[in-house]
Amino acid sequence: MTSASDKVFAGSIPRVYEEYLVPLIFGAYAEDLARRVATRPVRRVLEIAAGTGVVTRALAAALPAGVEIVATDLNPAMIDHAQTIGTSRPVTWRQADAMQLPFEDVEFDAIVCQFGVMFFPDKPKAFAEARRVLGPRGVFLFNVWDRIEENDFADTVTDAVATMFPADPPRFLARTPHGYHDRGAIARDLMQGGFRAAPEIETRAEASRAESPHIPAVAYCQGTPLRNEIEARGGSKLVAATDAAAQAIARRFGSGAVEGKIQAHIVSVEPHD
Repeated sequence: MTSASDKVFAGSIPRVYEEYLVPLIFGAYAEDLARRVATRPVRRVLEIAAGTGVVTRALAAALPAGVEIVATDLNPAMIDHAQTIGTSRPVTWRQADAMQLPFEDVEFDAIVCQFGVMFFPDKPKAFAEARRVLGPRGVFLFNVWDRIEENDFADTVTDAVATMFPADPPRFLARTPHGYHDRGAIARDLMQGGFRAAPEIETRAEASRAESPHIPAVAYCQGTPLRNEIEARGGSKLVAATDAAAQAIARRFGSGAVEGKIQAHIVSVEPHD
């Protein structure tokens, strides 16, 4: 069950997210999704939960200039930050809720969502919306994080922050970003959303690297809604929680440059059998 604060990417979170989290864990998977879209004959592509635009930028670079890209996110602050960074060619940006997409039926040849579906409160409903706006020969491509135990830095940060709040540990990372990894559940939700073809699900491991333990600690504690959970337990605790996370990463991975495993599922599904 997600919390209301799990979907709030506001304040300084977009800046920290882009500066720290994007290079730490998102870049390789963004390039992967863009390559997959580029192998298909697409004219109009929709991105859902675009965040600060890491996939949008990859799509803009990988797709022919004539392909229209529409990038959306629920949080205006994330879209604003993405637009500030910009793309290599024009992209249409829109604030949009994946649960109620503001588009006509069968408008798009591909729909892309990087690490966003975990945040949807009603996944079959969101999948039904994707199915509705997808053309008959289109593809829905998305990725989700595997269980937190397969993602070294997120797991270490979660355990470290929990020691500061033993009576009520913040569980955002395990609950939401890493809470939708069951392949069977994904397939069932897609079917309930109207996708009759069985999805193709590929599990892909990558390496997450940073110059110091402090970088992943800041990325997760201050660049995600974990920050909202920490601050809700005491506004003065954010720095201490970040320091505790950095110390835990240093104990496990060393005090200099650090490297940890990340792992995700890449899901591809078409509208028909």
